Amino acid sequence: MDLVFDINETLLDTSALSPLFETIFGKAEVRGEWFLILEEAWMTATLAGRYLPFGLLAKSALRQTGLRHGVDIDNEHQRQLTDTLATLPAHPDATPALDELRAKGFRLTALTNGTLEAVQHQLVHTGLDTSFDAILSVDSIKTYKPSQAAYHYVADYWQVSTREIVMIAAHGWDLIGAASAGCRTGFIARPGKVIDPQLLQPDWQADSLTALSRQIIQAITPSPGYSDL
Repeated sequence: MDLVFDINETLLDTSALSPLFETIFGKAEVRGEWFLILEEAWMTATLAGRYLPFGLLAKSALRQTGLRHGVDIDNEHQRQLTDTLATLPAHPDATPALDELRAKGFRLTALTNGTLEAVQHQLVHTGLDTSFDAILSVDSIKTYKPSQAAYHYVADYWQVSTREIVMIAAHGWDLIGAASAGCRTGFIARPGKVIDPQLLQPDWQADSLTALSRQIIQAITPSPGYSDL
């Protein structure tokens, strides 16, 4: 069984962006508004078949947030945003959970809506890069999650069925996309993150990655072919 992990918010703590939004807007909570605009941007790009790299969309979302609040967003603000995204800290439970899963023989893949260069930088910065057997970006297929193509990309990479994949994320939209592609799903309820069971009932869910990982370990025994990974 292949375990596939989203990165931002799922493994990395985006609350580290709050001081920047406090500085720019005077209110740290504007970070949530910016992220919603960013989500809207990549969802729109996916539906319209018009791909733009994540970093460009992130800066565009910041400029749009500035227009909403009457704040002039200059090049330095945009640089600070991308620099901070590149150096987000890992959630404290990320390393021990990933280490335990690898020790149990699971094959781990990182799948991000960011560019490959950006996610490699993020994971090296946190030391999580060595936790994964593969680090993949939707930039390679030019379409964002939750498009089914993103999850089929992972399946094709490992030459497995999507039914052999568990997508783990802190975002309901990510898991709905994965389930639609045939994957099993694990929801981690990071602070402020919820999932409506009437839209999707994940196969596993918990409020920490450690607890979620142990649920999966108890439920699934990796095949012998993964034991030496």
